[in-house]
This record gives sequence, C-alpha cells and structure tokens, in this order.
Amino acid sequence: MGEIRPNAVKRKLAAGQAATILSGNNSADVIDMLGPLNFDGIWLEGEHGPVDFGNVPDLTRACDLWGKTSVVRVNSNNYVTIYRTLDLGAQGIVVPHVNTADEARAVVDAGKFHPLGSRGMYTSRQGYGVPDYLHRANDETLLVVLIEDIAAIGNLGEIVEVDNIDVFFVAPSDLAQSMGHLGRADHPEVQRVIDGAIAQIVGAGRTAGTVVSDATVETYIGKGVRFLMTSWNAWLAASVQDFVRKVGEATS
Repeated sequence: MGEIRPNAVKRKLAAGQAATILSGNNSADVIDMLGPLNFDGIWLEGEHGPVDFGNVPDLTRACDLWGKTSVVRVNSNNYVTIYRTLDLGAQGIVVPHVNTADEARAVVDAGKFHPLGSRGMYTSRQGYGVPDYLHRANDETLLVVLIEDIAAIGNLGEIVEVDNIDVFFVAPSDLAQSMGHLGRADHPEVQRVIDGAIAQIVGAGRTAGTVVSDATVETYIGKGVRFLMTSWNAWLAASVQDFVRKVGEATS
C-alpha cells in the first residue's frame, strides 16, 4: 500500500524555516523543466490564469514527480471549489479576498476533514493506495488565505486567531488598489500597511507570506516572512535583455 505524499512547504513552515514558491507555471512541461531547481512549491494560477479543474490533475502530478508542493490559487472562497481542487490532487489551496474571521473559518471548513472541518468525503488523487488517507490528509493539506483588501487589515486581529490556516499572505497589488493607489504597491502608504500587517501576523505567532523579488527577499525575510512567492518571468526577461544587448554590442 502507498504512503501519503509529504507536503514539503507545510513541513518547512512547521519547522520555522522559509519556504520558496515559484509562480508562472501553468503547464506540466514547464513544471518538468523547472523541477530540478531547488524550490519547495509550485504556484498554480486558477484565479488570474488558465488553471481549471480539467488540468489540475496533470499539473499536480508534475509537481509530485519532482517533490514540489502544488499550491493552487482558486478563484473564490467557495466550499465546493476548494475541496474539489484538493480532490483533484492539489496539496495546497490559496483563497483570495479573505476579509473576515468567518471567511477564514470557511476556508478551513472546506479544506479540512472532520474534526477540523467538513471537507466533502472523497479519497482524492493524493489518497490513491493510501489506506489511512482520510485520517492523515489534514496534516498534509496547506491552507493559505490572501489578505488583499483594506477591509481585511481592519479585521486582521480576528483573522489571525483562526486556527488551521497555515499562511496569512499579504498581497500587495490588490491591497494597493483597495487603498486607492491603483498600480502603486510601492506607494509609501501601501508599504506601511503591508509592513504593519506582516508585523501583526508574525507578532500573533502566525506564518506570514508575501510576494518577493531578488531586490526584496532579504528585507521580507528580515521582517519575519516565511512563505516567499516569486515569479521566474522577471529573471527570464532580464537574461534575454542582457543576451540581446551582448549580441548587439558584439555585432555593432
């Protein structure tokens, strides 16, 4: 009989370590290409990207092949959407626009089996051949809520009290928009709110997450962020531009 696959991201976070999550991977072939890289998890985009129920199984299989935690951002805080995505093989769920403690509790209810929640009863692709899957799945299921509206900031003290949420992720772009600074996540007022939210999450003994880049990763680690999501698109663009520049200089 099989053993349940360990959730690499969840285990690193539980040990107090930083976990790295790579986004921009909505194809099994791309996940295979990036698989040898030393990232802990793969972010699969089901809110703003093409990931849907039909391709979650193959995408998560590619993650399983390389021992990466598959983290799917769903498009709403919907009971069926959350547990169906888990049933199809996701090891982690990211839920957008969680603005109240009740909304955070709804994520737990959909994402965890009894006694922590009431996730719909199904063995899941991750449970094939695992005889005790229903009793062990809660321990290997990662739940992430997005703090991305100014309304959530006002309720953050109550939100972080909700148990069984693994990561409280401060999302800068939507937060900036909700504050009236469209496209200006770098606005000083927005940055103050982001830093304050991270400090509040960390101060409550919870795990904070956010978007990072080469320029900001060390700063956010210093602030206590442990769930570090980044995209490889910027690295590709920078390398291509550098390559083209070298070609131009060598042939001019």
